[in-house]
Amino acid sequence: MENKPEKKMFLQIVKQLRELIASQHIQEGQKLPSERVLSEQLQVGRSSVREALRSLELLGLIETKHGGGTYLASMKHHQFVEIVGSFILQDEKSAMDVEATRQMHEKEAIRLICQSKKLRNLPILDSFFIKVELGEEVAREDILRECIIASGNRLALKIWMQLVAFSGDLLVGTIETHEKLEVETMLKAMQMGYTHEAIQAYENWMECIER
Repeated sequence: MENKPEKKMFLQIVKQLRELIASQHIQEGQKLPSERVLSEQLQVGRSSVREALRSLELLGLIETKHGGGTYLASMKHHQFVEIVGSFILQDEKSAMDVEATRQMHEKEAIRLICQSKKLRNLPILDSFFIKVELGEEVAREDILRECIIASGNRLALKIWMQLVAFSGDLLVGTIETHEKLEVETMLKAMQMGYTHEAIQAYENWMECIER
């Protein structure tokens, strides 16, 4: 279950970091303040600062050099990241848009798999189904990532991974008992090429883990 108060705090920290970078006129390639200094300036715990910095690094907005601190990354060759960086997490509506966009990519990948006989027969789908049915640990993110990969769109995969970094804790963890039926239904519908049923099961699954 997603911890909404913690997510709200996380969004606020990332927003404060962006404002601090702008107010201190930190340019591309320049070093950011240390975690300790940021913690003091933002008045939050160092662990919270560290998590926010990790997510910004996943997006490609900052770079961490071993033993050398954290630096603002160059946007020259990251047009998409620049767009996301100027928009993402500015308010609660932005966070909702990120979540909706991520789900759009996932549903499109499911649709493509359902419509392709070759993709429907991928062994990974059967492997996931068997593991979930037997109650083995299966990460939520692994299933969805493999669907995106199977769709064959590398740009979609890159965008999806960046969106996941800012989707809060929704995909963190493994499939739980109350999710099994929807996940199994989705996987089996994909294998049989039933697009509507697969997407409906996916939507039901997302509702299960949002509760």
